[in-house]
Amino acid sequence: MPILNFGSLNIDHVYRVDTFVLPGETKHTKSYTVNSGGKGLNQSIAASRAGSQVLHAGIAGRDGGFLVEMLQAAGVDTSLMLTSSEVSGHAIIQVADSGQNCILLYGGTNQMLTEDYVDRTLDAFGNEGFVLLQNETNLVGRIIEKAARKGLKVALNAAPYAENVNTYPINQLDWLIVNEVEGGEIIGGVADESLLQRLAERFPQAGILLTLGSRGAQCFRDGHFASIGSCKVQAVDTTAAGDTFSGYFLSGVLEGLSLAETLRLATVASALCVQRPGAADSIPTRAEVEQVLKEGTLQVPEVREW
Repeated sequence: MPILNFGSLNIDHVYRVDTFVLPGETKHTKSYTVNSGGKGLNQSIAASRAGSQVLHAGIAGRDGGFLVEMLQAAGVDTSLMLTSSEVSGHAIIQVADSGQNCILLYGGTNQMLTEDYVDRTLDAFGNEGFVLLQNETNLVGRIIEKAARKGLKVALNAAPYAENVNTYPINQLDWLIVNEVEGGEIIGGVADESLLQRLAERFPQAGILLTLGSRGAQCFRDGHFASIGSCKVQAVDTTAAGDTFSGYFLSGVLEGLSLAETLRLATVASALCVQRPGAADSIPTRAEVEQVLKEGTLQVPEVREW
């Protein structure tokens, strides 16, 4: 089953620092690089490298040709994309010595989707497949409605969280992907140990993937719960870790893997990702993930199901 990702494309300006800059502080950076990024681009590449057929929809700006080339090199179909004379979205990213990151986003062409383009793209995609969305583009709520009306399955990674997420028809989703902050904001509560249970009670018709960073992930689907810890590795850069997990997870779901198999696959993929610098460049191939699982070179936590 193919994936149509109405996904963001960002030019990542990455600054290595010892610690994040503080209010009023000016500091020298250790290095500066320009990379391909954006949650949409990262997730398309992750799902494609995991083995899924992926079509990316979106708009590349006058400076975004290399972003499209990055998608194509990863096996993503870009034939439904548009180009614009405006500038692409971009991100200012600080990566600290701890491996953690903080990010400022500028929407650019990611915020220029039109309903006419969405309709034409959905018509070209057909009536069978999965539509993937993140909250880095405009018209997210309308795309959910239009895709569901066509009978397509829809997954939303509600990141980054903003108040508009609560206006989206989440009850029409097949999968909701969130971290603790996003999940807590959506239900208007504290992100505690019962968060997944409360999300499942609020949206019982949807599968829910709750990512917990270094503490792993939890999942709900069809009345069943599962959780997994994270592989213990030395993180170099966590920028695309969540996107890698999401892309691999969705690919495992489409393959028909069990929740346990899907969580193990995504966990190893994200563990390999964080040991490498960069965003899209750090996403591993399926062959790399399978080799780790076969050889046992990483200690993969057990999946708990209930």
